[in-house]
Amino acid sequence: MEILKKSIVALSVIVLFAFSTTAQTDDEIQKAFKASYANEYKANYSGAIADLQKVYKADSYEVNLRLGWLQYSAKQYTSSMEYYQKAIDLKKYSVEARFGFIKPANEAKKYDKVYEKYEEILKIDPYNSVANYWVGVYYYNAKKYDIAVKYLELVVNMYPFDYDANVMLGWIYLSLGKTNDAKNMFTKALFYKPGDSSASDGLSKCK
Repeated sequence: MEILKKSIVALSVIVLFAFSTTAQTDDEIQKAFKASYANEYKANYSGAIADLQKVYKADSYEVNLRLGWLQYSAKQYTSSMEYYQKAIDLKKYSVEARFGFIKPANEAKKYDKVYEKYEEILKIDPYNSVANYWVGVYYYNAKKYDIAVKYLELVVNMYPFDYDANVMLGWIYLSLGKTNDAKNMFTKALFYKPGDSSASDGLSKCK
């Protein structure tokens, strides 16, 4: 029984030590985030990055996500994408990390990676309006109007008075030869933004 008591005491000490270490680590991370926010506010991105590097853990989704943002803010687009990808690998259903990745990828003109991430988002969240819009734009630019229309129709059905979606769908309909539908979209867009040049130009081509 004495051996059992000693074992229980030893185990208790180990558990308490582990809890104490975790609490201490969490406190250090909170302080690092606080310092990082303060430096970011001053546009001192290198300082904000250094604050988090002090507590960096490869398996921390939150730290990788924030470093992705800070590297993007510092215009270090390749590093930004790497951190965002690490966050995605840690949380495979993360939509926010994928949207984060898109920002530096777009700035770096890595458009194939941009639309790859939009497609991934739609697999997770099929009704995501932002992803549907930009995938639709991608297919419109590729002149695949029959595919593009499906994405933009979905967005307009969810947001019937959205200016960007109405204008884009108007141009897609026009490219498909659906002039009456295009006219309706451009007219709605002009209700939202009277005198808009893109909607006005599209409307003039429907006559």
